Amino acid sequence: MSGVRTERTPTRRPLYGWLAAEALSLTGTRVSMVALPLFVLETTGSATRTGLVALAETLPLVLFKVLGGPIIDRVGARQVAVRCDLASWLVVASIPLLYDAGVLGFPLFLTLVAVAGALRGPGDAAKQALMPALAASTGVPMERATGLASTVERTASMLGAGAAGLLVAGVGAARALYVDALSFALSALVLAWATRQMAPPGSTDPRGVATGGAPAVAPLGAVRYLAQLREGWDFLRGDRVLLGIAVMVALTNLLDISYATVLMPVWSVESGSGARALGLVFAVFSGASAIGALTAAAWASRLPRYRTYLLAFLVCGAPRFVVMALDAPLAAILGVAAAGGLAAGFINPVLGAVIFERIPEPLVGRVSSLTTAFAFALMPFGGLVGGLLISAGGLSFAMVGCGAAYLLVTMLPAVDPRWREMDGRPSPSAAPDPACR
Repeated sequence: MSGVRTERTPTRRPLYGWLAAEALSLTGTRVSMVALPLFVLETTGSATRTGLVALAETLPLVLFKVLGGPIIDRVGARQVAVRCDLASWLVVASIPLLYDAGVLGFPLFLTLVAVAGALRGPGDAAKQALMPALAASTGVPMERATGLASTVERTASMLGAGAAGLLVAGVGAARALYVDALSFALSALVLAWATRQMAPPGSTDPRGVATGGAPAVAPLGAVRYLAQLREGWDFLRGDRVLLGIAVMVALTNLLDISYATVLMPVWSVESGSGARALGLVFAVFSGASAIGALTAAAWASRLPRYRTYLLAFLVCGAPRFVVMALDAPLAAILGVAAAGGLAAGFINPVLGAVIFERIPEPLVGRVSSLTTAFAFALMPFGGLVGGLLISAGGLSFAMVGCGAAYLLVTMLPAVDPRWREMDGRPSPSAAPDPACR
């Protein structure tokens, strides 16, 4: 005689839906990463203006990522993510529409790019803030969840970069942005559908784990906004590992943005390789990193985090710049991109697990937003740095300078003992306590 079921098996639809939404959104974003700088170069021929566009996008992205943290904790990560994606769809789609209508001047273009960045900041932060709740509600280990997320990110980067090269070559850089706009709309729909049955903010599953995507904090209006923002900052600055990660990633992101938005597009033009070769290099790197991230999802929980971090950055960092500075043939560039991408796939799963393990659940939105915003803080200047270095000494000079800086920044943790705390893992029953800092 069969008994009555009293406990439902947790569904993994929210996690898989989140991964699908991320894949759609990131694919479109990678298309715009190739299309936007090439659009500026095609229409203005200016590396400095290309850097200015990168500044206009990333500065609001960082600012609103910081300011959105308390809203995510109080309103709910799901609501913020869906609404920002829907608004991004409208803003990004307006760029090619206005260009086709012949009314897209450079000031208006900069404004639209800035608004798109301002929406991406809290939107991306809200999606990341959903990760602990999604992992807990499905019983997936954090390193596996971050590994899957990183796999999706790398795969989307590969597909987006490859598609961008073909789209720009086929229909032009401006019209390629339609794909980015469509990706935001589809991402919002998928995320809203997949997570609609998640528990409301602050509720828990039968194991007592929060599942609603918005930690249980004071009701809206009960705590001043600035006080909530300060609480997140106080926690971040009191955790030397989290702060060290944020500073290191801020510097590497500065160099990565310079590489992706200025140095590599200028290489594609000066070398005559074109948009297809540019997209191919990015696609190979992203494809290899997707394989690395998938491997990390399966094995990273058994690897020493500290040594994995050092080795991964040693392979994926400076060599990319050096091979470009030496004006190597495309085959050699692709080989270095493949090796670097494979190593890079291990970085985000390791760092992501460390970050989320150290943040108490009620502060996930604020601290994760601040951590990523801090890491993105120098990105607005990456394009300008790349443009200025090229203007000062040419492309090879810029590649050598960025490569040397990348090596120095990523290897400094080898002489800083505090980074060895990365190898510490919490016991299954342990939970971060905000009072322990």
